[in-house]
Amino acid sequence: MRPLQEGDALAVIATGSVAFDYILSFDGRFADHILLGKTHMINLSFLVAKLDKRRGGVAANYAYNLARLGYPVAILATAGHDATGYRQWLEECGIECSGLRLLDDETTATGFTTTDRDDNQITGYYGGAMLKAGILGLADTDAEPEVVLIGPNAPDAMFRLVTECRERSIPWVFDPAHQLPHMSRADLEEGCRGAWILIGNDYEIELVQQRMEVDMERLLRQVAIVVTTRGRAGSEVATRDGRVLIPPAPPERETDPTGAGDAYRAGLVAGLLRHLTFEEAGRIASLAATYVVEQTGTIEHTYTMDAFAARYATCFGQELPNRFRP
Repeated sequence: MRPLQEGDALAVIATGSVAFDYILSFDGRFADHILLGKTHMINLSFLVAKLDKRRGGVAANYAYNLARLGYPVAILATAGHDATGYRQWLEECGIECSGLRLLDDETTATGFTTTDRDDNQITGYYGGAMLKAGILGLADTDAEPEVVLIGPNAPDAMFRLVTECRERSIPWVFDPAHQLPHMSRADLEEGCRGAWILIGNDYEIELVQQRMEVDMERLLRQVAIVVTTRGRAGSEVATRDGRVLIPPAPPERETDPTGAGDAYRAGLVAGLLRHLTFEEAGRIASLAATYVVEQTGTIEHTYTMDAFAARYATCFGQELPNRFRP
């Protein structure tokens, strides 16, 4: 794969964090250590069985998975002085990085995620250079945007991009994820109003509805598509015309779920932009996510399109649509 060049087609602009992830594996269950009557004074320490440091961050996760699926993609994000090698690696993966700004006086964002035996996660996150992402707008990338993936990021960066997309009539995907607890009703209404897709897991979509005081029908008056992911139970795509249930793609092994949701988003967007049905795009998203679950780290997996197509047929009993292939 090669980076985008002048004259290339429109690209998906992947925004959010570029980060390093420390992934800790706890061989137990959080629920066994949390006393319901003592939640006002939690003081827990977990002895973890494994520690891995990996490249990550939602912008990089989106971009890597889109590149694996052969879709033109560019990153718009801020990282620290310690990300020079990371940027070079992303470029080698075929990702356009003119919009990846490395800040000399900042450290790259870093996440610390502990995962238990049931795939529950507790994460601490240091924002670092990500907190300066509001300095960047769509004019700061050489790529021409087809769709903008607005992932969790510094809030001012997220809403700057929402405004720019709305003003330029560029479709955007609103994915608040772990920034959701810090967002007000007004924030969510701003992010959703006119969005192409709102996406989150079932807890996050329920929280959005509660905070905005809307049911699904009223939410769909503001955003064209609402996607709810449910892990092993698959996912659901809701539009004003109805709902489509998407099955999961069975993993060969379950190693680490971190980053699977970002891969799902990349697969869904790539499928829809190649004019697949919701059912077809959702299955591609499910399979893209499963590749992540089978590895430790968010962007450690790899596959060819032929291998992806063969596995798609095995998982879902039908051929990968020809129009999906680049």
